[in-house]
Amino acid sequence: MKFLVANLLHDGGPMFMYPILLLLIACMVILIYSMRKGDAHGKLKNLLGHLSLFALVYGFLGFMLGMIQALDAISTSEGMVANPIFAGGLKISLLSPSFGMLVFLIVRVCLMFLSLKTSK
Repeated sequence: MKFLVANLLHDGGPMFMYPILLLLIACMVILIYSMRKGDAHGKLKNLLGHLSLFALVYGFLGFMLGMIQALDAISTSEGMVANPIFAGGLKISLLSPSFGMLVFLIVRVCLMFLSLKTSK
């Protein structure tokens, strides 16, 4: 499992996957801090919301840039592009938005729990 996660992080493009991973770690640190110390003014919850949305959009940026590169390579190729190569490229290009969505959902669920905790 450990190697699978590392492979997915590398396959999805280190330029996009590792910053999203760092955003997830930062969000978890901020979440733990706000649960322990409190967030009287709601600034930390607001920051978490912005960071999670940034992770989502950054993942989609990686997807768009990857698709532009793939389509550019296809358009300049002389012959037919093999279906397995095309499908593999699509799979890899979908890794960064999928990871961005996962981070977004994790942080949003944590924000719901934090909101429930602070409303009591």
